[in-house]
Order: sequence, then C-alpha cells, then structure tokens
Amino acid sequence: MTTRSWWGWGTVEDAVTPEERRALADRVRAVLPDADLTFHEPPDPSALDLPVSRVEPPSGLYSTDPVDRLAHARGQAYRDVTRNLAGDVGPLPDAVARPRTEQDVVDVLDWCSSHDVAVIPFGGGTSVVGGVEPRDLDRVVTLDLSALDQVLEVDPTSRAARIQAGVLGPSLEAQLKPHSLTLRHFPQSFEFSTLGGWLATRAGGHYATLYTHIDDLTESMRVVTPAGVSESRRLPGSGAGPSPDRLFLGSEGTLGVITEAWMRLQSPPAHRAGASVRFASWDRAVEATRLIAQSGLHPANCRLLDPAEAFLNAGSAQSVLVLAFESADHPVDALLARALELCADGEIVEGASARWRQSFLRMPYQRDAMAQHAMITETFETACTWDRFPALHASVVEAATAALREVCGIGVVTCRFTHVYPDGPAPYYGIYAPGRWGSLTSQWDDIKAAVSEALSNAGGTITHHHAVGRDHMPWYTRQRPDVFHAALAGAKAALDPSNILNPGVLTTRSTAGPTPR
Repeated sequence: MTTRSWWGWGTVEDAVTPEERRALADRVRAVLPDADLTFHEPPDPSALDLPVSRVEPPSGLYSTDPVDRLAHARGQAYRDVTRNLAGDVGPLPDAVARPRTEQDVVDVLDWCSSHDVAVIPFGGGTSVVGGVEPRDLDRVVTLDLSALDQVLEVDPTSRAARIQAGVLGPSLEAQLKPHSLTLRHFPQSFEFSTLGGWLATRAGGHYATLYTHIDDLTESMRVVTPAGVSESRRLPGSGAGPSPDRLFLGSEGTLGVITEAWMRLQSPPAHRAGASVRFASWDRAVEATRLIAQSGLHPANCRLLDPAEAFLNAGSAQSVLVLAFESADHPVDALLARALELCADGEIVEGASARWRQSFLRMPYQRDAMAQHAMITETFETACTWDRFPALHASVVEAATAALREVCGIGVVTCRFTHVYPDGPAPYYGIYAPGRWGSLTSQWDDIKAAVSEALSNAGGTITHHHAVGRDHMPWYTRQRPDVFHAALAGAKAALDPSNILNPGVLTTRSTAGPTPR
C-alpha cells in the first residue's frame, strides 16, 4: 500500500531519496551558487485550522471530513504545492461526493442544483491550472469518480473498449492487458490521473506525433449533465453535423460529468527502435525536427531538448533530439534510419534517451523537493506554427529571463518540444530560479504572467495540453473568438441552467446559482 501526498505530487513512498535530494542541491549550487537551499518540512494537515463545511448533504455518498476535503482542494501546480507547504490552505470544498453508480452522479447533480451548490469534477486531482480548486465559490461539492473505475466491455474486433471515467491509468492498462490490448496514452500524470480527466482536459499523451491527444483515441462518450444524459453513437468517423464528443472533450467539467467512454485501442508494440541525436546548433536541431515532423514517418517519440534542458536532464551540453519508433505489426528500423538521415547535421549519442526518460518520470517529485528548498521550478507550454516559432521562442525566452531577473535576480530558462506536428511544434519551457521562502507563490505568479503575455502576443496558444482551468482564463478569454464564447455560453445555459458545474472555468456567463465572486 502507498500513501498519496496531501501537499504535493504522487506518493509519500516515492518522494525523492536523501541521496537524490543531495544530488539536486549540488546541481542547483553548480548553476546558482548563491541560492538559499534551507529545507522546509510540510505542515501536519491535522494541525491546520481548516474551515468547517457550509453544507449538510444527504448521508451515504458524501464526506465532510476536513482532511479529506483538504486533499481535494487543489491540484498539482507549483503554486498549489507552495501554498500547501506554507500552510496556506485557502478555500476547501464543503464535501467530497463519491458516487458508486451513474445514478449517484445524477443524484449529486440534482441535489446540488436544488441547493445552489457548485460541483467540481476532480478526476485524479492532477490539474496544474487551478481546474479543481474551489476558488471564489461560496459552497462547493467536489465530485470524486474513483469508484467508477472498470473496463465494462471490450470489442476485440473493432479494438475498442467501454471504460468508466474514474479509472486511473495503471488500472486501465492492467484491465486491458488480458485482452492483449492497450490504450497507450501515457501523460506524465499517467499514474495518478483518470480517463475522465484526460477527456475533460484534452490531455496530451505518449505520442509525440500523430495520436498526440486523447481526442484521437475517443470513439464515443457518455456524459451526465443537469439537463440530461448525452451519449454519442459509436462510429469510426461521421460527417453528421458538429461532433457531440467535440463539445465535451476539453470542457473541463463545465458542461457535464463524463461517466464513461468507448476508447480506441491497439495491440502492444512488438517492434521498437530509437536513438538520440546531438546537435551543436539549436537552429539546426529545430530544422531537423521540422523535417521529421513533416516526413510522414510518425515517430512515437520526437522530443527536442535545448542545451540547458539537455544538460539538466540528459547529461549533454548540446541540443538533443530523442527519437523512438514502435509498431505492433512491422519492424521499424528503416523508419529510424530515414529519420536519422534527416538529422545529417547531428551526431548519435548514447544514453541520453534513458537518462531523459528517468528524469522525466522523476520531474514532479524533484520539483516538489526543490520547492521545499525555496527553489522556483515550474513549466509552461504552448504551440505555434513553424514559421512563427523563432519569433515566439525569442520573445518568450526574453520575457522569462527579464521576469526572472526582476523577481529572483537570476534564473535559468529551458525549452523542449513535447509534441510536434507537420505545421508546428509544442514548446515546453522550464523555469529554475532561487525564490524567497514565504513569497514563492507570488514570485511564480509574476513570472507566469509575464511569460503568458509574451506567448499570447506572439500568437501561441495559452495551453497545448494543460487545459485552461482558472489560472489561464485571462489569456484564454483573449484567444477564444467572441462568437464562439457566445455559443459556448449558450451550451452552458442549456446543459447547466443553474450554473453549478465548475463555475468560472471556460465561460463567464452571468446566471442564477453559484457564480464566482
């Protein structure tokens, strides 16, 4: 048995080891020798002054235990972790509802609609954008679907399965394994996030090309709304009007509660090939990555690390492109060989891929450990077209560097591509800077705002796969077309007439019911 951390990422048992912590501290001192790395323990949650519940829900499905409510009050963003470490618990949900059936979900929405109580679907609680936080809401029930965690039906002929939304990634794959099938959607949060959360946030997963988002793996969905149940027809494709599934994919719990979905599956890969290529020039590395993205080779992994990212996480002082191909049907060595031909300016390097993978899996735990030492270690991501990338990259790095200088005095900015498309990359930036204990949250907020302004002004998206939540709303409202917002608000009014579902996220319509203050 493992214990989920109440204040940070993952499990208590998998937190950084003393040796790992010392190595991290040594790495920070090598880059930032003047950083104050005093260690800070998280508070005991039972000793915190937690607010009492403001609702009296029916018995059976609901918990009003203060620590249970605390564990469902925030996601896993850096600002969530730093506030928890400081004992700044903020608002809590008033109750946690754990439905056991779809009818229970209906009953929760009915009760909350009739009592002016907001409902926030929780998923696995791994939101990094304030998507599950009861911010500026009067009375809130958090909806935890963890009991709805089964693969209900498998269609081996079509290679699809009907799956309940509350299933965590490892359990989902374990239930599919006896059928020799896999969803093969592995976001960094895979171990602690749910299918419903992936669908509600349009999560990006394992594949760097082709099947990059959960959208590509979705066959049909079943969604409970306060106005009724929506269930789309199972089809490989359809031209029958706007897609019902597209309405709910990425809706972040504002239009309905996803209870189950038919998902497209595949056979596990039997053939694999991979390599890492080092480039002396960042521009040449970007160009090689573009050529591969536009080649039709469709590598499963095509992640480019700039020199700073490669140094911190893969042991190289030059840009590194990590490539991998896989197939359940045919050898892929020829595909890798052709991709390497497109990297003519690079040099194959051994071991970088394995070091990067291990670092990637440990990154969230390491971020939390660094927060305990008053280090600001966080990321932001975007996407843009290839023609706009040089200008966007220069603008973002300049804005981030200036913000770090102003807020922290010094810092490091890194970049990697998490996904690539024929028409553009998805850059993912990292920030590493010494913070001030007691001011970490406000320091990060200032840096985040400066960078968000820069990438928005440069024509990038405010988020590629982290969703909008509450943190990205100021920039999302600029990015979305006004007429689209009117249509979305109309859908919200029709499906959620009392405005109980995650108010304040995606839409800003005014209505009766629990609205943000």
